Amino acid sequence: MSFEFISLEKIQEIAHHYGYFAVFLGILLENLGLPLPGETITLAGGFLAGSGELNYWFVLGSAILGASIGGSIGYGLGRYGGWPLLLAFGKLFRIKEKKLLELKEKFSENAGKTVFVGRFLALLRIVASPLAGIAGMPFLKFMAYNLAGAAAWASVMVSISFFAGRVVPLEQLVSWAAKFGVAALLLVVAWIVVPLWLESRAAAGEEE
Repeated sequence: MSFEFISLEKIQEIAHHYGYFAVFLGILLENLGLPLPGETITLAGGFLAGSGELNYWFVLGSAILGASIGGSIGYGLGRYGGWPLLLAFGKLFRIKEKKLLELKEKFSENAGKTVFVGRFLALLRIVASPLAGIAGMPFLKFMAYNLAGAAAWASVMVSISFFAGRVVPLEQLVSWAAKFGVAALLLVVAWIVVPLWLESRAAAGEEE
């Protein structure tokens, strides 16, 4: 996620001064829903590794560790307090508990894929782990997908900025990552919303 009130120059400065800890903490806190550009900090870490200021493997390890721990904390929050909170939001927006239970069941069927793929989408990166906890996904199964997703995401982000950063400005890399995230998020939303819309249309037709 990127935020206008945190400039790219400031992010580079933070990554330069705090190195691996900045990468670790940035993506961990972003996973918890705090307004920090964890993905951009990770890209900056890989960029600095490409210029020889940081070690590639330490940046990669910091990103994987921060992402996996952040996801695990999010899972715990969802498992031990997320459902009552979701019910409260449902009442606020007049969504019946029966509908929430149906959505919970559908998420459970695809929880592993969502946790893994969610790593590459800013919004899902924040909500996928708590939703997995709410859905009651077994912890060991969650951790397998959580670690796999964190490793895959971190490897892609750090490697792209490490190698491409030698010939492409960091600003361009961040812009590409943001555009990819938006496009991927729109595809996921369409994948979820369109079937629900068709289902509601079919149900309305049967009632007539």
